[in-house]
Amino acid sequence: MIRLPKRQKKSFYSRWFQSLTVTFLLGMILFFSIHVTAQEAGNLVSRPAINNQARYRYTDPSNNLQFQGSSVQINAISNPLVDPFGRILGCGGQPLPDYTGFSVGIYEPNPNDPTGTELGNLLTLTRTELPDIPDNNIPAGLAPNTENVNPYFLTNQEPRGTYNFLLDPNEGQTDPGKIYIFVVNPPANSIYQQRRIKIELLTSTGGINNSVIRYVATSLDGEPITTTGGTSFTDTITFVPNAELVGLDLLAFRFTTGMCQPNQVQIVKTGDRATSEPGDTAIYRLTIRNQGDAGLNNLIVTDNLPLGFRFLPESVRGEVGGQPIEITASHNGSTITFNSETTIPIGQVLNIAYAVQLTPDAVRGTGRNSAIVNAQRADNGFSTKDGPVTHHLKIRPGITSDCGTIIGRVFVDKNFDGEQQSGEPGVPNSVIIFQNGNRITTDINGLFSVANVLPGSHTGVLDLSSLPGYTLAPNQKFRERNSQSRLVRLEPGGLVRMNFAVTPTFQERVNQ
Repeated sequence: MIRLPKRQKKSFYSRWFQSLTVTFLLGMILFFSIHVTAQEAGNLVSRPAINNQARYRYTDPSNNLQFQGSSVQINAISNPLVDPFGRILGCGGQPLPDYTGFSVGIYEPNPNDPTGTELGNLLTLTRTELPDIPDNNIPAGLAPNTENVNPYFLTNQEPRGTYNFLLDPNEGQTDPGKIYIFVVNPPANSIYQQRRIKIELLTSTGGINNSVIRYVATSLDGEPITTTGGTSFTDTITFVPNAELVGLDLLAFRFTTGMCQPNQVQIVKTGDRATSEPGDTAIYRLTIRNQGDAGLNNLIVTDNLPLGFRFLPESVRGEVGGQPIEITASHNGSTITFNSETTIPIGQVLNIAYAVQLTPDAVRGTGRNSAIVNAQRADNGFSTKDGPVTHHLKIRPGITSDCGTIIGRVFVDKNFDGEQQSGEPGVPNSVIIFQNGNRITTDINGLFSVANVLPGSHTGVLDLSSLPGYTLAPNQKFRERNSQSRLVRLEPGGLVRMNFAVTPTFQERVNQ
């Protein structure tokens, strides 16, 4: 019998178990007849539990009889730590070029936050040590996070982007109902943004050595956490035995967190002019740039035109890299939708140009239109979008102008008939406030005017605080004029009057 020192014994059994696993798989595939025996892995003090049991099955070619069975299960040390393990990858599932400065951590939720989505304190983890330095009082850690630190900084060592944390059942860290927030922090000045994932333990059954944990992982930033683009999923795992010896890769938090750039697509909207008038034709250009690390397809651009802009469908053109491509355009009222089946390569630009014609109604609109782009990554189908972006075209009325003018006067009404006669002077520096918030001040004769007013109903209110010593004059002929406000109706290209009659405060008291 060969006797090995304790440290060498552990390494020997580690290699032996891995060798046994490989031989067993080959026997399953090639139908070799083997003799299987389970062997105890040694007395590892304070090590996670090992459920060591071997199974076999083979067929005797001489008589075509099948044989199968299993060895006795050997259970080692109890009170294991649970071993969450995962990996940080790019949005397309590939390793990132450089993991320098990336860190991951597990936080408790903020107790003062009823939603359970804000960060609290870092979760205190049970201390572990390097496996090659055994200690009877401290359990051995698991690579890559061998000392079970929280947070853990990722490295570029193979396999790159991996992390793990050990949760201790003896500290209640695996109890049903526990909620943690898993955080991925990119380095400063990174193109990536912080990721937060809420993890809730749902159920736990069985004893320490035969436990099942079910958890739900939910993205708190709306970005996918699965390779299929889902933002939430539920999984079931078991307490992990000695992962160093068994080499399991199916561990507690077995999701791969993808780091997607926040701005994978960019849309810019430009026009061929800054001002226009009814009857003109304006040309717009939509520039969609692929800023991600994968091609973009299933492109949909939604453009909302302002009032008085008529879309010209036959004017639509599209090109990528100087080559024309087909663009499908449809419109419903003022909303235009552009579709393209072309994949935009990485770093390339898709240009869409189209024309609109301005109608007389354009002078009543804002002249501002906006566009939004939605696309999908060609590698995994994840959605990305940008916008809205806007373009403002200033509208001149031109020969089709239908704007009108409001004129008026604030005067002293001596006979209380609401009309100005000779000898009834105007009141300067009076303030009239219109319904859009504009304030107009009367001149030395009490006159005011507002030009280029759109047709329709308009309201003006006399600010009495601007006329110290005056109040509204009572109107003895028209009761509706006994008010601070006036409502007028302006016809297209018309002129309307808005007068306010006032009287000195002492004179009003004499006449009451």
